[in-house]
Amino acid sequence: MRQDDCFLGLDLSTQSLTAIVISLESGVIRQLSINFDQGYPRYGTCGGVPPSPDLLRVHVDPLMWVEALDDMLRLLQEEALTSRIAAVAVSAQQHGTVYLNHQAETILADLDPAGALASGIAGIFSRKTCPIWMDSSTGRECREITAALGGDALVVGSTGSVATERFAGPQIRKFWKEDPEAYTRTAHIALISSFVTSLLVGRIAPVDAGDGYGTNLADIRSGTWSQAAMDAAAPGLQHRLPRLAAKDYMVDRVSPCMVKRFGFDAETGVVVGSGDNPCSLVGLGLIGNPNLHAVSLGTSDTCFGYMAEMPDVERTEGHIFGTADGRAMFLICFKNGSLARERVKDDFDLGWEDFSRILIETPPGNRGRVMLPYFMPEITPLILNVGVRRFGGLSAADAAGNVRAVAEAQAMGIYLHSAWVGKRPGRVLITAGGSGNQGLLTVMADVFGAEVQTLEVKEGAALGAALRAAHAWLNQRDQPVSWQELCSTVAQTGSVQVIRPSADASRIYHGPNGLLSVYAACERFVLGQGPGPEERLKAFRESLPAA
Repeated sequence: MRQDDCFLGLDLSTQSLTAIVISLESGVIRQLSINFDQGYPRYGTCGGVPPSPDLLRVHVDPLMWVEALDDMLRLLQEEALTSRIAAVAVSAQQHGTVYLNHQAETILADLDPAGALASGIAGIFSRKTCPIWMDSSTGRECREITAALGGDALVVGSTGSVATERFAGPQIRKFWKEDPEAYTRTAHIALISSFVTSLLVGRIAPVDAGDGYGTNLADIRSGTWSQAAMDAAAPGLQHRLPRLAAKDYMVDRVSPCMVKRFGFDAETGVVVGSGDNPCSLVGLGLIGNPNLHAVSLGTSDTCFGYMAEMPDVERTEGHIFGTADGRAMFLICFKNGSLARERVKDDFDLGWEDFSRILIETPPGNRGRVMLPYFMPEITPLILNVGVRRFGGLSAADAAGNVRAVAEAQAMGIYLHSAWVGKRPGRVLITAGGSGNQGLLTVMADVFGAEVQTLEVKEGAALGAALRAAHAWLNQRDQPVSWQELCSTVAQTGSVQVIRPSADASRIYHGPNGLLSVYAACERFVLGQGPGPEERLKAFRESLPAA
């Protein structure tokens, strides 16, 4: 190993492409990001996706991601970093599917290093756009798959999740039904992480279990594609899916095109790509630690953690994905994350400092004023009818009330819908964009009744990808290192801040007539599963301490 060897993590999120370069001696030595809206306005995106009159349909042109990859690698080359990269790993937004034709393998293998990547691969797609995780247009296909596999319980037990709108299985089924000719022209169906990895190695790359289990197509008990699930989705699907890898390994070296175009060393290794959530699990040091959970306050909000064993509980929410070490993680996703917070902030012409100040100054419980912030179709719980619901006298014109209500709603939703995981964590790590907002952190601590902590590196997915590259590279060279050792020496140099819950505030949420019970009643009412929350609201207000 050369003393200046480095490891690259690339994270293709909804809104940007981030690169983190680490060394085993110095930790993070470079971090770069390219914002899609700002960098590629010709694609007409807002928040990384093009606006659509159909709120259920969210597709992206994959050439935008290719352009960003091209530009990012060029930036790294200009800083003389690509030649030092010993291994690279890709992280990407989960669930999006990329459809490639029969020419794809030949074109990938013979890319011209002198030409732009986007123009070189423009002919490999059998479908111009890619449905991403925000797409909720496949409700009918989910019901069809569920019926074919024998009901929700059997789907969850086999694939780790109920049939889910954004997952590859229902998305592929919809594509096959609506455009069977294009499906016939499709030779390979990649996930976004395996697609970007394919660009790096110059051939069709496998997909790992961290991403592959988020498809409704894999058997999470055996770690293989499920024939029954594939048959329920579309005909001949087994021939179109990449190989499924149960744990991390080195796929190949970078392609000759990457060496000539960007100055990589010919021996630079490429690790199997994974989803942003499994990579964040690595980046936050959660591999092997089931007693610590994480909440990512990003474009979507997610709650996730490591599981030493596959759970065996009845549920219809949340997901089980694979991990870099071949075990499992849980994840619950809430689509109305940062975009919902931004809507409230922008509606009242506030800055993020104002948003945080309001949360610190307003009373926990918001005097019973509750919001269900469904600005867009929601994943958890499943809400397809868009609309903000307000209860307890919350006025749409009340700036402070709405700021408090959206933050509390999101924290309470995460807390309530993660109950199936089991034992509550004693500490919660907060990551992504919202982790810098002290007001949000305070609300999270009080609602969870647990200490919350942020880390110095915000880009947990990109960092996790870099750590995965280093771990696989070292173990391949008979220099084994544990995940805990690697993370402690390279990644975690200390927390930015630690916020402990207020006992009085936590009682307002968790008491016998606490706001959590009110919020749950509001959810049940909106879902048509219970009466209105008026009695709960009355009991809550009567339980509040006198002003």
